[in-house]
Parts: sequence; structure tokens; C-alpha cells
Amino acid sequence: MTSHSGATPEASESTRNAMLERCLSVLRDAKHDSEQFAALLLVTKAVRAGDVDSRTRRRIFDAVGFTFPNRLLASRESPTGCPEHMFRALGLTLLACFCTDPELASHSQILNKIPTFNNILASPSDPDDMSTSSMIDDVYQCLGAVMGTPRGPKELVSQGTVSALCQAYVNRSYGCDRALELLMGLLATAETKCWQRATPDLRAVLSRLSEEFHQAEDMTKFQLCDVLPHFLSPSLLLTRDQQLSECLCNLYRGLVSILSSKLSQSQRDPALKLAACLTQACGSEWIPTERAGSKFLALLVNLACVEVRLSLEELDPADVDGKQEVVTGCYTLIELGILECMKEEKPRLKEAQKMQLVRIMEEAFGAVIYYLRQVGKQKLKDPFIFASVRILSAWLAEETSSLKQEICDLLPFLIHYAKALFQEGDKARSASQHAAELSGPGSPQGSEWPRDALRQDRCFSSLMDALLKSLPALLPQRDRLVLAANVTTLGLMIARILNVSPALHGIPPAKDFFEAAICFLSQAHVAQVDPASQCLAMAVSPAYEAAWADLSELWFLGMQAFASCVPLFPWLPQMVLRSHWLDDLLRLLGQATPVSVDFELLTALQGVLLELARASQQCREVIILQQGKELANLYGLAALEQCLCER
Repeated sequence: MTSHSGATPEASESTRNAMLERCLSVLRDAKHDSEQFAALLLVTKAVRAGDVDSRTRRRIFDAVGFTFPNRLLASRESPTGCPEHMFRALGLTLLACFCTDPELASHSQILNKIPTFNNILASPSDPDDMSTSSMIDDVYQCLGAVMGTPRGPKELVSQGTVSALCQAYVNRSYGCDRALELLMGLLATAETKCWQRATPDLRAVLSRLSEEFHQAEDMTKFQLCDVLPHFLSPSLLLTRDQQLSECLCNLYRGLVSILSSKLSQSQRDPALKLAACLTQACGSEWIPTERAGSKFLALLVNLACVEVRLSLEELDPADVDGKQEVVTGCYTLIELGILECMKEEKPRLKEAQKMQLVRIMEEAFGAVIYYLRQVGKQKLKDPFIFASVRILSAWLAEETSSLKQEICDLLPFLIHYAKALFQEGDKARSASQHAAELSGPGSPQGSEWPRDALRQDRCFSSLMDALLKSLPALLPQRDRLVLAANVTTLGLMIARILNVSPALHGIPPAKDFFEAAICFLSQAHVAQVDPASQCLAMAVSPAYEAAWADLSELWFLGMQAFASCVPLFPWLPQMVLRSHWLDDLLRLLGQATPVSVDFELLTALQGVLLELARASQQCREVIILQQGKELANLYGLAALEQCLCER
């Protein structure tokens, strides 16, 4: 016997479909608004119940279009006895339905509703008012759909949605968690534009989040570790005020409470990543300078070193991929540790803390070296390898005596890695230049692969430009000789890297810079009578003597860098000849007693003389005429003597 106590699911679906078909028929043929409105009520009921598939949604749009929803949104009054905003709510439900179709979500009729969506979010709302809550749900659905389209994020940012979402979150309005999700999505795709458009509002959100982070005592604290990095802009410190100071203080306190406790790995990793993001945005400014802050800084670097060792020493190289993000964050914290250990003025760390951290960091870099040796040449284009080589280079730049054997063993890989990336840069530039020639002048060339793994950036071009212009004016100011030494040496070292740049060939600023560099290098030493022997001896010139302790190392580096520049710039030997530096240098060697010239100085002088002799026949002849062969033999400059004796 068949039961008739209830309808089967198939029968219910058939009934709904029949009802929907009648509604669509009425919508197509309605002659009055009342008919269309009645049919829409039934349609929106079905839409809200989730019983409409994508094909049927499209049929609803074909029957309704945008005209009727537009009229509903424009309505300010509801029929007597009906909920307030009923017409607007109905219009929003239809738009939310249409937005599930990606093609409709990017339609201009949806995009021009963005200000309406913003106003609804920014308006005060009663969480107990079901009609208002339904409207806000529909608005979030529309905004989420728009954000998922190619043009969507740009339209949302330009039309003020960032501020509306910020206000919704700060005011804890209904659906504020959805507002936060959308904000994170927009910041992920258009961070710079978001901050340009809505800095005060975004800072208000950051302030609210940091307060919640400090006060939370449950899992919310760890969840916020993943949320907060989205709101840590690199430009955060440009406007330091009371609000930001309180925000950084809350973040510091929250991280102290997390990282000072026993944690599982899933809890520790997000906290370390948040600390790294704060460090990238603010340096060490977010950590107080008092004793407690110093202890926390040391703890932070210590934890980062431990994480690096656990990840790179104990995991199989294939498993490290899943840890790359947190390890890269730890690299940022370790670099902070390096900087703080090297700081001499107003140091945050005591000497005992520094020594302890140096030992711990040395162990971490042993793990980095171990990982790079394991991976070898298999992942040359992996950004994580780039990050690992970079942090290792930062360590070696400051700590030259540790891990010597390990570094020597790794050198073949580092050299191969740097060379491979350099060659990739050459290929990219050649392809880019070829494309530009085909496209004509003024066409964009796109981004290039980094030219050199160890020396990572376009900012060097702008820095070089600043150095070229500043040295000629700086050098005559004798009270700024150490600064001039820094500018000279840095400029010469960067010039070696950017030697193919048009800015370094033939234009006045480049020539003025090298003339000033020659002046600085050539005036450092004189021959003067030694009171003990009454013979002429090589000595630091009186103008340099007072500052020599601070600039001697810079002078030697500058000589080495200048020698490297000689073969790269064909016009440089002629400039040396015009300056008479070559004549003065050879005369100085001829006047001084050989025993008064130490080995380091001889090495620096030979380096410059040798490169000039190799690069220019005229320089070679001048050196020979000035008794260069005899001087080379007298001072034991074997490489120079051999060069001058070659035909």
C-alpha cells in the first residue's frame, strides 16, 4: 500500500519548478508593477532558500533585467504595514542573485551600485532587525562577487569601499567579520592603492585589531597573528603619532605574551611571521628600548634561529617547502639580530647578550649552509634559495671569521648561483631590449630577472645618481672628509656593478665624480722627512691625518674599487693622465724609502698602476718613462714589473 502522508522530494521539487516557471512567466508578461512585484516576492523567496541553480538565476535576470531592481533600490518608502526598506531589500536580493554569475558581477549596472553598497555598510544597523541584516548579507555577497572579477578590486578601491568596510569593522556592525575578509582580499591585491585612499580608516582597523590582539586570552590571539600582517604597511612609520604608538605597544605586548609561553608549532609559526612583518614595516621601533624590550629582542632572535635550525637541519629538503614562509620570516628577525649586534651607538643589547646571540646565529647559518649544500643546483630560481643566499651574505658582510671551512666548501655553489642569475639577467635584458626595439620608443619593457643575486636591486641606479652629484661638492669641505670617503668608496663600488649604465659613460656628472674620486685617493699620502732616520718616508698627508683612523679602510677599499673600474671605463686612464696622479704617484715611490711603505699600501698602489698599464698604452709608456720598471723591482711589485716587461 502506498503512503499519502507526505510528498516525495521529487514531487516537492516538481512543485517548486512549476511555481518558478509561473513566476517567470508573470515577470515576462506583467503589465503592472503590482503583478511583477508579487511574482518577485515568490522568486526572491526561492532565491533566499537556495533552491535556484545558475541556469535558473540567469533566466530570472533575463526576465527581470536591471531596470526593476534599480527602481526598487531607489524607493524610499515601503507599503503600509510592510517592513522598512522592503523594496531596497528586495532589489539587493535580486542583485546578489545576479552577482553569482561572474559575467553579471562585472556588469556596469553592478559596478555603479558600489556607492549604494558602501552607504548600506557604513550606516548604523540594528543587529536584531532581520530585514537590515538580510540587506547587509546581500551587500557582502555582491561585494565579494565584484572583488572576484578582473576589474573588481580597482573599482572597489576607487569608489570608496575600503573606508566603508573599515567603518563596518571598527563599529562592530552586523557582518563585520565579512568586512574584515574583504579588506584582507583588497589589501592582498591592491595594498598601495588601499593605503593611499583610506589611510586613517585602515589605521583605525589596525588599532582595533591590535587592541583585540593584546586583550585576547583564547585562540583568537593566534588567529589574529594571521590577520594582522595584512594591515602592516611599509609606510606605517611615516606618520608616527599617539594612535600608532599605542598600536605598536599592543602588538608588542601581545607577542610577548605568546612567545614567552610554551607553544605548539602551529601556534609559534604565525607569531614569528607577525613579528617578522612588524620588523619589515618598522625595523626595531616596535620593541621598547628598556631592559624588558632588550630581553624580548634577544628571545625573538633566539627563537628565529631555533626555527631555522629545526626546519633546515632536521627536515628532508622536500619537506622544507612547506616551511619556507615562516623560515623567510625568521631570516628577517635574524637580520634584525645582526644589525643590533653590530650597533655601537645606543645599543639595545648588552655585550653578553650580543656574544650569546652571535653564537646562536652562527649555528643557524650553519643550518643555512647545510641546506644550500643539500639543495645544490636543483632550485636556482626558487625565491627561497635567493632569500637564503641573501641572509647568508648579510651575515658574511659583518662576521668574516666564522664558519670559514663551511663557507669555502659552499663557495663553488655561491659563485655558480650568482653567475647563473647574472646570465639570466643578461638574457632578460636582451629579450626586453629586442622587444622594445620591435615595439618602438616609449614602450614598457616589463620586469627583469634580478641581475645579480648578491648585489639584488634598481635602487642602486638612483643611489649612484645621488653619489655622482654629491661628491664634487662634498670633497672641498675638509671637515666632512670621512663622509666624502664613504661616498667615494660606495660610488666606485656601485660603478663596477652598473658599468653598462649610460649614466656612467661620457656625461658630465660621471666625469665630475671620477675627477673628485681621483682627487680624494691621490691626496692621502706624501713623502716627508722621518725624524729618526732623516730620510724621506711615506706618510699620511696632514690633511688626512686627524681622520685617518676612521677613513683608512675606506681609502684602501676605494683604491681597490678604482682599480676595478679602470678596464670598465675606456676614458678613465686619460682622466688619470690629465690629473697628473700617475706622475705624482711614481714620484712619491721614487722619493720615499722602500722600508717606509707597508705591504698593504704597496698592494693598493700596485693594483691601480697595474690596471692603468694594462688598459692604456699611453699610461704604460708614462710609467716606463718615470722609471716604473726600476721602481717595481725595488719595491718587489712582481706583477707590475712583469706587465711592463711584456712587449
